[in-house]
Amino acid sequence: MSSRALTAFALIATVQLTGCAAFRNYDTELQQTNLQLSSGNVDGALSLLEKNNTGDDKDLLYYFEKGELLRSRGDLTGSQTAWRLADQTVLGWEDSVKLDSGKYLAQFGSFLVNDKVRRYEGYDYEKVMLTTQMALNLLAQNDFDGARTEIKKTHEREAVIAELRDKQYLKSENEAKSQGVSTQYKDLKGYPVESLDAPEVVGLKNSYQSAFSHYLAGFVYEALGEKDLAAPGYRQAAELRPNTPLLDQALLNLDAAGSKNTGAEGSEVLIVVQAGFAPARDSIRIPLPLPIQNNLVITPLSFPVIKADTSTPFFNQIALDGQPLNLTILNSTTAMSRRALRDDMPGIILRTSVRAITRGVTQKKLNETSPLAGLAVGIASAVTEGADTRTWRTLPDNTLVARVRLKPGEHQVVLPSSLGGTHVQLKVDRPYQVVTLRAIGNQVYTSGLAAQVIPSSLPQTVAINKP
Repeated sequence: MSSRALTAFALIATVQLTGCAAFRNYDTELQQTNLQLSSGNVDGALSLLEKNNTGDDKDLLYYFEKGELLRSRGDLTGSQTAWRLADQTVLGWEDSVKLDSGKYLAQFGSFLVNDKVRRYEGYDYEKVMLTTQMALNLLAQNDFDGARTEIKKTHEREAVIAELRDKQYLKSENEAKSQGVSTQYKDLKGYPVESLDAPEVVGLKNSYQSAFSHYLAGFVYEALGEKDLAAPGYRQAAELRPNTPLLDQALLNLDAAGSKNTGAEGSEVLIVVQAGFAPARDSIRIPLPLPIQNNLVITPLSFPVIKADTSTPFFNQIALDGQPLNLTILNSTTAMSRRALRDDMPGIILRTSVRAITRGVTQKKLNETSPLAGLAVGIASAVTEGADTRTWRTLPDNTLVARVRLKPGEHQVVLPSSLGGTHVQLKVDRPYQVVTLRAIGNQVYTSGLAAQVIPSSLPQTVAINKP
């Protein structure tokens, strides 16, 4: 390697020290924010978010988190405004991919820059869930036409992601061969391999397609009278989550629904319960033998791991008008996050290994010619070495649904005693309605026109079942 290249590498390493992402512990920040939200202090959570994001150049994560916090406060207009800014960033990402996917992959696959100091672009499942959450905001205001627009955008986004990832994984495989890196995540001694090989992770078709998103699309198209589009939505949901009676039944009932006078016989109500927080990402150090100038050097390297959030007990049953109502889980952000990491690990291992080898060679040569430059690289490496732990933490984890036919008027939902036995009053006044409840810790949040949390003094036990 030439002296100019060595100097350039030293400068890159030193410049990394100035990036705030190298010092920022995003997970710690969001733990505190989520703690406020779990205790019912939404304003406190918002204040922490603003305190930790004082710069003018707000990143994608800021708008992700702000949109969800404002939604919890019931400010759907503010939530949509924040998420539209996030969506503009994702649309910019889509445009860059469509314009020149090869150039994008070359930039993303750079070996010199640690993942944690790159500008955050969002994981694929976050990009898709963004438009799904935006659709739920609109449905809370009975805006089915607006929700249809977001759903269409979701489908288009999935297509862009699918094409890009096929190219990325092939490119990563070829580069690993050319660089002589054959390590797989299963070779990492001490790494929790079982979390990435769990049946609920391996069973996913990919990391970004959600059965809930497609079922919601089917429901919206059905409500708008577009049965020819509703059927593919329900069918895709059933393919993503096979052997789920709710999804199979949706297709069977689609033709019958068109012949019924829904307004006279009752309303089709989709109750959506989103519980918990998306999992955190942590960094774990694993020693690997790396070839540095014809010697195998044991080098500790950092890799990301997924840590599930356990602050909200799992439940799959609520009470509706005094009767138990089973919920069907259609989405697990934890499983999607682990699948995303499972698919990304070959590229992460490749970039981390090549960067460490290059850094080792560079530092050794710099120590021989310029000890101060070598020291700079060493310090920069110590600071920036670590896996990227950024992720959308306020995103709900489990999404569960129940579809019921209800008479117009008021109805009451009661959530489990672990959530304070919260009572929610529903107002049914349209042929099709979507009601979304957010359960966090022992708090329940609602927003929109059809649902309102009311003080509860009536004890009622609802079963809590293990997933």
